[in-house]
Amino acid sequence: MAAGEGAAGMARLAGELRDFLLRSTREPVGFLGVALTTCAGLLLAAFLLLSLLGVHPNPYLGAVTFFVLPVLFLLGLALIPIGSWRYRRRVARGKEGAPLFPSYDLNLPSVRTRLMLLGVLTLTNMVVLGVASYKGIEHMDSVEFCGATCHPVMKPEYTVYQGSPHARVRCVDCHIGPGASWFVQSKLSGSRQVLAQLAGTWPRPVETPVENLRPSRETCEQCHWPEKFHGDRLFVRTHFQEDEANTALQTVMLLKVGGGQPESGFARGIHWHVQNAVYYRSDPEREHIPWVRVERLDGSVTEFTQGEIPDSIASRPPRRMDCVDCHNRPTHIFRMPARALDEAMGAGVLPRDLPYLRREGHAALTADYADEDAAREGIERRIRGFYQSEYPDLAASGDGRVEAAIRGVQAIWSRYVFPEMKVGWGT
Repeated sequence: MAAGEGAAGMARLAGELRDFLLRSTREPVGFLGVALTTCAGLLLAAFLLLSLLGVHPNPYLGAVTFFVLPVLFLLGLALIPIGSWRYRRRVARGKEGAPLFPSYDLNLPSVRTRLMLLGVLTLTNMVVLGVASYKGIEHMDSVEFCGATCHPVMKPEYTVYQGSPHARVRCVDCHIGPGASWFVQSKLSGSRQVLAQLAGTWPRPVETPVENLRPSRETCEQCHWPEKFHGDRLFVRTHFQEDEANTALQTVMLLKVGGGQPESGFARGIHWHVQNAVYYRSDPEREHIPWVRVERLDGSVTEFTQGEIPDSIASRPPRRMDCVDCHNRPTHIFRMPARALDEAMGAGVLPRDLPYLRREGHAALTADYADEDAAREGIERRIRGFYQSEYPDLAASGDGRVEAAIRGVQAIWSRYVFPEMKVGWGT
């Protein structure tokens, strides 16, 4: 008896589902809704499964999965009841006394089945959209979304980030930080940036400094501990001369890092300002700073001015100096060509025993090129041509040093120069 009732209930459920789909799809609006929901739901489920399995073919697929498909899914869900209502209205027009809206009598088994079906579908939709929302937020916090989705706008910043000291730190950890309020602010700001990208009106290059960047005390200091910035650090930098032997010279500096707590005697040195508040007024680019105010731990205050302060600067609110005023590119680091060559030669990426490589590499890097293809061709022509002309035996030896030099110098150019964003040496 119970099995028979269960079979009857399943039959009623299937019948109600069939009738609902028939009512919904007899109108074009409802048919479109069913088609959208079905296709978007299947694609969403498939892409979510790929994401959960760790398969990420490209950042654009993530944007489609977590932003486009859920919108289409919701749009289809909204159109389905509209199609059903339009069908009932059409029936009501042709049949006197036909109800325009459905009526529910819970004493009828068919009505209970219908409501159960509605509940199951609603729960299923909530689960699908809940998982999509969670994965969508997770995707928005990913490095790939920040750096690769807005290609080519973020290509320069993303490229140098990948080889930076913070390459394992997510973009959102520095640009947003913890808490919901800054998350919402960043997404609102990001919406304007998306519109600018679609309209092709984004600045070239990206303007600096970033005015709406969260204070570094709420981001940088989540990992770095100012009270422990004390003691001296030995710093050695190797330079190579532009002679035949690429002679190495070393600059050795003892950096008095400072910082720490006053009671420990370390409130001095470079990070003296961590304990002593420094405020300044400047132009929007923070290049011209005619007014500085220092508030020391002992309560004394000193103001420094340089000439007459323009009204455009005097009207700006003072900014408290923080980490990014000095470390203004701790992650998105763009080297000048000489520094980039020195680092590559010091690390062994470029063969330092190749005659005049420091000079020829610098000349090849700083020439004007229209795009990356032209740069690669021009760099190869310059370096290969020099060694074929001046050191033919070396060029013909086949020991691979000339090829390594060409590849290394090309890689430096590709890492720091982006003509499409008007980013060149010294931008």
